[in-house]
Amino acid sequence: MSHFQKFKMKRNPRKLKWTKSFRKSAGKEMVVDSTLTFAARRNVPVRYNRDLVATTLKAMQRVSEIRSRREKAFYRKRMAGNKERERAADRKLVAENEHLLPKTSVTEKVDEMLGGLVEKTSVEIPVKPVKNRRKLVVGHGEEMDID
Repeated sequence: MSHFQKFKMKRNPRKLKWTKSFRKSAGKEMVVDSTLTFAARRNVPVRYNRDLVATTLKAMQRVSEIRSRREKAFYRKRMAGNKERERAADRKLVAENEHLLPKTSVTEKVDEMLGGLVEKTSVEIPVKPVKNRRKLVVGHGEEMDID
């Protein structure tokens, strides 16, 4: 079956992962947001007005900036618990496959052989401070740090 046939088949759009309805129902996309109303179609034709076009273009840029900021915040909030989940999965994997790990590490073997003759000392290594540079972002008028 070719991909064209799959595309034309009658399917429930909430079950197809590439559809907007799936992404919204699965919580992967913003559902309620005031910036989404600007993209709605309007069936009333508007007479051409140069000033209206200019203000509309400015408004479109501003709305897209706001939407992108909100989408980034939404994504960050959605991905907030991933680190802990991944760490838990890693711990589980290590616990299940502990028999594959070496019994003792090399440093522990050396410590056992020397019998504590060498004392462990901590030495501070001076680190050169990193200077943050600032960059002007086009369209926003704000500055961002560059590392």
